[in-house]
Amino acid sequence: VQLQACGGGLVQAGGSLRLSCVASGGTFSNYLMGWFRQAPGKEREFVAGISRTGILSNYADYVRGRFTISRDNTKNTVYLQMNNLKPEDTAVYLCARGTRTFSDPSYDYWGQGTEVTVSS
Repeated sequence: VQLQACGGGLVQAGGSLRLSCVASGGTFSNYLMGWFRQAPGKEREFVAGISRTGILSNYADYVRGRFTISRDNTKNTVYLQMNNLKPEDTAVYLCARGTRTFSDPSYDYWGQGTEVTVSS
């Protein structure tokens, strides 16, 4: 299984970015997907998760209303649309593949991540 994220970059506060993560290996629609992030010197934290069909999604409080997770099972891709970015959103963003249930996921494969830098 490989998860390849892209779409990061440098953006000014208030700007937007769209991250993509393409999965290879395994049947993409069989798995939950999630986005996490890790800022320098901080622990990795959950950002958003999406169910196998894409009907259900959930968000961390610090991104809710600004970020939107979606997936296209025909393209084996999960997306993270990030709007109204803030300097505190600066981090490496990683996608992950999950098993078990949407309400109690277990993430077992992680991509390399894509770096997002938000300037003030």
